[in-house]
Amino acid sequence: MKGLIQSHACSYSPSSSSSSSSTYLRPPCLTSTSSNCKFPLQLPQAICSSQRIYRCSGVHMEACHNSYLSKNHIVARFSWGSSETQSLFSKQSLNKYLLPLGALVTSQTQLDVSNVPIVDEDKIGVLLLNLGGPETLDDVQPFLFNLFADPDIIRLPRLFRFLQKPLAQFISILRAPKSKEGYASIGGGSPLRQITDAQAEELMKFLWEKNVPAKVYVGMRYWHPFTEEAIEQIKRDRITKLVVLPLYPQFSISTSGSSLRLLESIFREDEYLVNMQHTVIPSWYQREGYIKAMANLIENELKKFGSPEEVMIFFSAHGVPLAYVEEAGDPYKSEMEECVDLIMEELEKRKITNGYTLAYQSRVGPVEWLKPYTDETIIELGQRGVKSLLAVPISFVSEHIETLEEIDVEYKELALKSGIEKWGRVPALGCEPTFISDLADAVIESLPYVGAMAVSNLEARQSLVPLGSVEELLAVYDSQRRELPPPVTMWEWGWTKSAETWNGRAAMLAVLVLLVLEVTTGEGFLHQWGILPLFR
Repeated sequence: MKGLIQSHACSYSPSSSSSSSSTYLRPPCLTSTSSNCKFPLQLPQAICSSQRIYRCSGVHMEACHNSYLSKNHIVARFSWGSSETQSLFSKQSLNKYLLPLGALVTSQTQLDVSNVPIVDEDKIGVLLLNLGGPETLDDVQPFLFNLFADPDIIRLPRLFRFLQKPLAQFISILRAPKSKEGYASIGGGSPLRQITDAQAEELMKFLWEKNVPAKVYVGMRYWHPFTEEAIEQIKRDRITKLVVLPLYPQFSISTSGSSLRLLESIFREDEYLVNMQHTVIPSWYQREGYIKAMANLIENELKKFGSPEEVMIFFSAHGVPLAYVEEAGDPYKSEMEECVDLIMEELEKRKITNGYTLAYQSRVGPVEWLKPYTDETIIELGQRGVKSLLAVPISFVSEHIETLEEIDVEYKELALKSGIEKWGRVPALGCEPTFISDLADAVIESLPYVGAMAVSNLEARQSLVPLGSVEELLAVYDSQRRELPPPVTMWEWGWTKSAETWNGRAAMLAVLVLLVLEVTTGEGFLHQWGILPLFR
């Protein structure tokens, strides 16, 4: 792209254009004053201190600083021929997308501008993604089957992927009785759907109050309403711009990643979805509103103790298998630790300097999970003489079985047995106004990215979620987040940690197969050596 830079003053005011051949980089109802926009939010008329003009293959772009906006934002105007559109951008996002955009529109193989659909009135949708939970005791076993049938939950070698569903059926039947007891103790089902629906309703209210008339949808990964059901409703409502918002503050391949990969497969197979503009907010644990909302809840609960300054703040996060972090490059652990640090920094600003610790709960199976474990840490704290403990469910924004039963019942009982005398628990965020308002701001801030992502997907049909590249996924939303280290390669030849791990798994599997053959056939080395009795 060749650029011409001019350094004279220019006046900026929003233009009125009811239709545009541009299908990206125009946040609806943020800069448009079209009569089709019911709630236009006009950027104030301002004087630009500088202007930059770029031209490439018929595309004309002007960018100027707006004195009424943050110093980190500019207003960009794009035009193809006589068509024009304007957008609000951060400087970092413009620097990131400007050159790729220029390469994109000048490439004959990537995009034919004349074939881009024209949208007269943008309909904004927000898709909230969550885990889901059984609503009745009869739902428990099929819910568990859906959970364990997910290859992001139980990761089998490619050669044995055909065993995924039989294994999920076996585990779900085995675990269903105990899980039913847990759900029975909290009322006979998970409240997750009701809470998520309420969050969706509140989010929509805040968006409309902020002059963004959006519809909010809920898509659950493992129970109703399934993601597929939400997508069908989005299509029926003819949504043209979609913001995907997982309700997991921190990104993990087992939560947000799993939901987004499912969404990716749905997008690939549907022509309407391929052409629908969209973007993803992969994680939002570092947002100021979320951090302050968590600090507010902690501060309120500390006041309920007789001696608040003596209370140990105990952050309990949902665990993931250690291999996800060490082998697959899952950023969950680093994001969780940074999240806790940010919350404690906010508390320190309020003169709250309590001791704190972070542990991981809800491990399943014989494999090693992220440490320290919550149960072991509670016992250790009791042995160290801690008498007052405030549990903070840091990875949950809604009450469900992990908070209502695992923390409130199991861990509380363990704490009291371990010598801890006073126990408290911070409630999940739920519909806390500061939190929901901040989610609405996150949606609004992501709108300029919607079309930029859609253009790259339109012809090439690239992944909605860049598989194997956590950095690219996260960079779609927040250009200022710290750069994560590259993911560790899943398979490496030679004497590497990855190779040793997989060699060990292959050896264990081979031994298991030989044992099964010995027992079922009555023949083999163990029988020949007299280790096993000969029987048929």
